[in-house]
Amino acid sequence: MNSRYFYLLIIVLFSSLPPAWSAGVTVVGELTRMATVKPGEKTEGRIVLVNTADTSREVKVYLTDYRFYADGRNFYDEPGTQLRSNANWVTFAPNQFTMAPGSTASIYYTINIPERVTLPGSHWSMLMVEPYSAEQLQPPQPDEQGQVGIRTITRYGIQLITNIGVNPTRSITFLDKQLLAQDGARVLLVDIEDNGETVLTPLVWAELYDAQGVSLGRFEAGRMRLLPGCSARFRIDLTQVPAGKYTALIVADNGDDSVFGAKCLLDISQ
Repeated sequence: MNSRYFYLLIIVLFSSLPPAWSAGVTVVGELTRMATVKPGEKTEGRIVLVNTADTSREVKVYLTDYRFYADGRNFYDEPGTQLRSNANWVTFAPNQFTMAPGSTASIYYTINIPERVTLPGSHWSMLMVEPYSAEQLQPPQPDEQGQVGIRTITRYGIQLITNIGVNPTRSITFLDKQLLAQDGARVLLVDIEDNGETVLTPLVWAELYDAQGVSLGRFEAGRMRLLPGCSARFRIDLTQVPAGKYTALIVADNGDDSVFGAKCLLDISQ
């Protein structure tokens, strides 16, 4: 009998996890680097890596564009192809190197803002850091039963965000609101899009009022970063709310003068 062997390479991207996620090469510090700059200026930074593994690791560094949507889609487009990409302004070094066990390395980047920027507000790209070992690129030898082999490569995405201009417009759209039962909980899902010119990090919550106008309290979904043209899904847990009909005031508060709201009617049944 002929046996067949399948080799699967899985690439896992981390753009918001803490640096010490697992043994191997990790990024020290935040995975978002944001600067407020003026046309003609530049901003510089340093990304520090640590190899906590007991073997050497190769590291590849490259740029992509990035966009994301509330339905879970994420796109890592070719650098410089998106309207608000700053990838063409970014230079970095080195783009490939070897890290010995226990060693530390640095990636240096510079973002040179053009003298003329047609779009005020936020521009961004993603600096990808992809560590791997030589054996991860080689499929293991199949056994007699044709066992499935799995290799995992972890890569980190560091968002490079530049905010340009004075008083860019801040605006959001509440795309959709759904009351659903999920994993034994009752949740209100709120999809929000940033349709302004600058990055927002709103804290989202819902305040519920019964038929008599009495507030049942504030139910928070937490904060998430939104980039212009992108959207995210906020999850508000309403499991503890008694059955009934309510008016929900949904608020997205950016922590400054930008506060947005929407109303919806909820019919909660047991």
